[in-house]
Amino acid sequence: MSERIKVIVTGGAGFIGSHLVDALIEKNYEVHVVDDLSGGKLDRVNPKAVFHKVDIRNFESLAPIFQGAHFVFHAAALPRVQPSIQDPLTTHDINVNGTLNVLFASHHAKVKRVIYSASSSAYGNQATMPLHEGMEANPLSPYGLQKYVGELYSKLFSQVYGLETVSLRYFNVYGPRASAEGAYALVIAKFLEQRKQGVPMTVVPDGLQSRDFTHVTDVVRANILAAESLHVGKGEVINIGGGNNKTVLEVADLIGGPRVFVEPRLEPKHTRADISKAKELLGWEPTITFEQGIQELKLLYKLV
Repeated sequence: MSERIKVIVTGGAGFIGSHLVDALIEKNYEVHVVDDLSGGKLDRVNPKAVFHKVDIRNFESLAPIFQGAHFVFHAAALPRVQPSIQDPLTTHDINVNGTLNVLFASHHAKVKRVIYSASSSAYGNQATMPLHEGMEANPLSPYGLQKYVGELYSKLFSQVYGLETVSLRYFNVYGPRASAEGAYALVIAKFLEQRKQGVPMTVVPDGLQSRDFTHVTDVVRANILAAESLHVGKGEVINIGGGNNKTVLEVADLIGGPRVFVEPRLEPKHTRADISKAKELLGWEPTITFEQGIQELKLLYKLV
């Protein structure tokens, strides 16, 4: 058997990262997980992966792990908007300085390509829908800005150092293992957890804001296509979204049960991805409908 190709997943103990690790192992890659477990959980890490408990802010600990790696999937971040507003210093350190460390370590180790987990929060509020990659970024939070800076750094590393990079702008990823904890928990996970506990779903503020929800399985497939594609690597930014949107009230209706309305917060009113670039460059489009995804989660949470 030919030697397995070494790949690294930063944040591989997290929601998206752990699913990505599973898929890469399924494809017979030699997978190394880099995670400090500040947001990830050790029991999510595939036992066939090599685990490194390392903070991406620590370049000296990070760099040696990258030797011999072919692809790096950079999914580690301190996500969510609210924590970045409350503590922009720490979130900047992880999301910007940590990303710079990953890129520089990749360059030093002569990694073939870095696939960066970017965010649709870079768009902020835009005058028209759907959101396409040619629009000027307009982040509404430190988090949105930090993730956008990561894209710019990725592209710069392609231009200056010849490191192949591609940035995937995720739109509201949901699915098994999504976090239901904290003030800015993922809305679907939070609603499911509230239903499981028999309490009303908390809708912010009128429930008419809409989101483009994307199943984690489709996001994982986009990452692997972005790694293996011959058409990217020069710092491209590509939307990864469901291509349609649902209001928060529609989400609550699909899950079913009572709801209460709570205080508004700083966030874009609507998101919907133009995914034509993903189709063109990666041959990617979503395969799991929102209705299918929610039904799967309701079964998982024993709500049906």
